Amino acid sequence: MLRALYSSVSGMQAQQTNLDVIANNLANVNTTGFKKNKAEFQDLLYQTTRAPGADQGGGNQLPTGVQIGHGSRLVATSKIFTNGELTQTGERLDVAIQGDGFFEVQLPDGTKGFTRDGGLKTSADGRITTSDGLVLQGGFQPIPAGTTAISISPSGEVSTTGANGTQTFRVQLARFANPSGLQSMGRNIYKETPASGAAEVGNPGENGYGELQQGFLEMSNVKVVEEMVNMIIAQRAYEVNSKAVQASDDMMQLSNNLRR
Repeated sequence: MLRALYSSVSGMQAQQTNLDVIANNLANVNTTGFKKNKAEFQDLLYQTTRAPGADQGGGNQLPTGVQIGHGSRLVATSKIFTNGELTQTGERLDVAIQGDGFFEVQLPDGTKGFTRDGGLKTSADGRITTSDGLVLQGGFQPIPAGTTAISISPSGEVSTTGANGTQTFRVQLARFANPSGLQSMGRNIYKETPASGAAEVGNPGENGYGELQQGFLEMSNVKVVEEMVNMIIAQRAYEVNSKAVQASDDMMQLSNNLRR
């Protein structure tokens, strides 16, 4: 009964964490380029009183054993990098990535960051930045003063038209062998880790890299109905585990109140 208490408590803790992940997904349902998380769990060690396959003598073996588990634990909160829906905005510097890839940005400490948020802006000196002022890398060049039109092709070719004529440059995207291994930094920024592998840089629309869509933004890939169902399941699982704690406590109380 004491073991049941600890197993049920671990289940309640697991469902609380599961609910935390679901709540964060729902909170970011309108966050540009957000990728939802999923909580992953494992069962804990088992107490084995009869091992399956144990020799019973005379050539007989146990077909099954007796193993009692000790609950569950959280092992990962992995990102799901499926594409979100594209929403048309008409803004000339709104760029969505349709497919695999990230925009590379320079972080304040000089290191590299990566984002799927294509709501781009221009600074006072014409540099293309994120909404937080982080300068984009990967071939992005400053927009000349007096530019009247900007064209971004699906293959990453950027043309600017203004008083100084037409200028062109080509941007590139980064991708990772294991994007789920990226470290989430907040502000729609990821950093590479040994688990994600080093960034591979390539041209949009080539060798499996996604294409660029000017005038669109990639929305969150969170599905509200799916998260609501997951929330109900987590709530019910938490409730059932709490019932198991109560039942175990009642049984222990009965045992303690036995009289000879």
